[in-house]
Amino acid sequence: MNYWKVLAAALITPLALAACLLLPGKFQSTLTIHADRSFSYAYKGEIIATDALETTSAENFTDDGTVPDPTEAAAEKARKEAVFREVAAKMAKETGYRSVAYRGDGVFDVDYEISGKLTHNFVFPYNQDAKMIFPFFAIELRGKDLVRVQAPGFAARQGPDHDGSNSRLDGTFTLITDAEIVSQNHADGARPSGGNNTIRWKVTPDTDIAPTVVLKVEAL
Repeated sequence: MNYWKVLAAALITPLALAACLLLPGKFQSTLTIHADRSFSYAYKGEIIATDALETTSAENFTDDGTVPDPTEAAAEKARKEAVFREVAAKMAKETGYRSVAYRGDGVFDVDYEISGKLTHNFVFPYNQDAKMIFPFFAIELRGKDLVRVQAPGFAARQGPDHDGSNSRLDGTFTLITDAEIVSQNHADGARPSGGNNTIRWKVTPDTDIAPTVVLKVEAL
């Protein structure tokens, strides 16, 4: 079964919430982490939303397997569009979003940038008001002086059997750091430039490994 659908069902069903499962589309994303724990993150491009409550069943059929009435289908589409417009409005209120434009059919054009200090975990995107789930990537504090970056949203195919796929995934995720790189999973490794090291992952529907890196930073 599709990995995204399974995760959405697991997260949402116990809470009985109308939530949005988000996927990256075309994008450029850059994460900078310094040894002193200062960081900045930018994402510019598409975010694609689906109604996570309905991803566990086929969209073109009703529960009894029949084709839905065109009028009902139109009403359902209008309902979804209204929900997504509301999601866009809530996203735009969050710190970091320079602009959020809803194009229709679940596609948002987003310009996001934020900076701060890594004294706590960080995930993107996440908005409790909009009930957005499954962030594209997360920064986790590991012990006193390590941080781990994992980006499962920037891999189209998930699991050992490559279950699930994001066919619209098309982007670049770039990590820039002057911290010590403890481990990373890019085939070509890091490239030095101006006192920093840069790792750039090109992600497509064929990407099967989520970008991952562990850095050693200033101890808390």
